[in-house]
Amino acid sequence: MSSPKATGVPVIETERTILRSHRMEDFDAYAAMWVDPVVTRFIGGKPRTREESWMRFLRHAGLWSLLGYGFWAIEEKATGRFIGEAGFHDLKRDMEPSIEGIPEAGWALVPAVHGAGLATEIVSRVHGWGDETFGRARTVCIIDPENTASLNVAAKCGYREVTRTLYHDAPTILLERQPQGVLSAGAQDA
Repeated sequence: MSSPKATGVPVIETERTILRSHRMEDFDAYAAMWVDPVVTRFIGGKPRTREESWMRFLRHAGLWSLLGYGFWAIEEKATGRFIGEAGFHDLKRDMEPSIEGIPEAGWALVPAVHGAGLATEIVSRVHGWGDETFGRARTVCIIDPENTASLNVAAKCGYREVTRTLYHDAPTILLERQPQGVLSAGAQDA
């Protein structure tokens, strides 16, 4: 079991969760989450193979190592079980407009905890960390237009639609968020 200090991944908490580095013992639960069609319906559109999940799992350590930010594994405090992941990444996505170089937020939870308000609790805390870490930098996220639940979470966390575009030939909404207290371009002080 690796310690957060050894991985460079900070540990942050919400009322009901601990956000920490991914661990080898998380992998089976991680792979099970990404094979679930409820989870992948709006994220890639199809269940991932174990191999695809492994490559994605390995990506997390690399993001933290190279960028100083990445995704956390989400552990439920009450049970200690892996229930999802959330954080920021820069995946050099081939899309227009380009979001390369901008921290992109993302989150996914196992279906057993959907509808309990955990996503908003977690994503709000992740963005608190991001505001401290990124300073005045904006963040973005991309969401399937039919993913009402994630669009609601994004809105509660301060995201606003920038444009509708395509990613891998699928309709996608690009949203952006300014850190708390920072006005968007074109906004004026009252």
